[in-house]
Amino acid sequence: MFSIFKLFFMLGWVSFGGPAAHIGYFRQTFVEKLKWLDDHEYGQIVALSQFLPGPGSSQVGFALGYKRGGLAGACAAFLGFTLPSVLIMIGLALLASHATDTSAFQNVVHGLKLLAVVVVADAAWGMYKNFCKNTLTVSLCLATAIALLVMPSITMQICVLIVAAIIGAYYLKPETAPITLPAFKPSYIPLILFIALLIGLPALASLSPSLTLFNDFYQAGSLVFGGGHVVLPLLQNIVGDNLSQDAFLTGYAAAQAVPGPMFTFATYIGYELMPSSPLIGALIATVAVFLPGFLLLLAVLKNWQSLAQKPRIAGALGGVNAAVVGLLVAALYQPVFISAVMLPTDIALVLVGFFLMKQLKLPIIWLVLTFMAAGFGMGLI
Repeated sequence: MFSIFKLFFMLGWVSFGGPAAHIGYFRQTFVEKLKWLDDHEYGQIVALSQFLPGPGSSQVGFALGYKRGGLAGACAAFLGFTLPSVLIMIGLALLASHATDTSAFQNVVHGLKLLAVVVVADAAWGMYKNFCKNTLTVSLCLATAIALLVMPSITMQICVLIVAAIIGAYYLKPETAPITLPAFKPSYIPLILFIALLIGLPALASLSPSLTLFNDFYQAGSLVFGGGHVVLPLLQNIVGDNLSQDAFLTGYAAAQAVPGPMFTFATYIGYELMPSSPLIGALIATVAVFLPGFLLLLAVLKNWQSLAQKPRIAGALGGVNAAVVGLLVAALYQPVFISAVMLPTDIALVLVGFFLMKQLKLPIIWLVLTFMAAGFGMGLI
């Protein structure tokens, strides 16, 4: 369990760039380097995370930990990957820091955003080679990328994944299937707990401020499809007039700049909303916003492989995997590329990053340090 925690804890400090980049970091570490699973299994986990509400990349990490060490491994992975971001957000709220406004900090973050371009592009290319091997899958990938580039929205994302699943179920079925197919049965305890909290918490919310806070963030986490950026407007509705616009925007900017999941923006808000017990408020908000997605993941993850063996489901997953590659391609441009690449020197650094990663096989921690130093140095020129 400590080994799992340590791996994800190190990734939590260096995983800049948002969900698409996190998926790239996970693939590089657990598929290519450690070989915990192959691209096919990893693609299934990524596809599953796209259909469930909650933080997509954190759910992928949770599933990887579960595959390696059961529920305890999943919790260790979540804690390790999320803790660095939580600590940073609490530190920002505690110190009321304006570090995100300093030029040195911004230059370092800019370098790390350029590293995210390298990581996401590498993940998109690697998954393309594995999942787009015929005309239909290439077409699904291309159509998904075009649709999301032209009309970027969570609704469009869900629609293209559903369409890709339907097309795959009919036209990408494997030629042969196992003689005996295990029956798919969800894990009922996490599913019942998810429903009970979703229905029961509103009735109990008025009993204490802590329950009110937990209910608000649990409801937000239950309604978010598409990752961290989508939770922000929901959290703004929760905050209302209880937090100043300047404070909210400071937390929003910090959530985009720090490594790890953007859902830890809830940590900052929870800290601010419970001034009498700010650390407790931060902890309550963080647990509540992540919990719904993890409960749903636990409900289906244990038997997901047996479900995936069915011919139509396998075909649907083939379609979704191809569409997920298109989703990564769209994410490579927006928000990763356009928020990072501003000058010709930025492109030059991205090309150097590809050389260091693919030819020299530089470990991720050295890539991070290299891009931090490059970003700082470019700011001095």
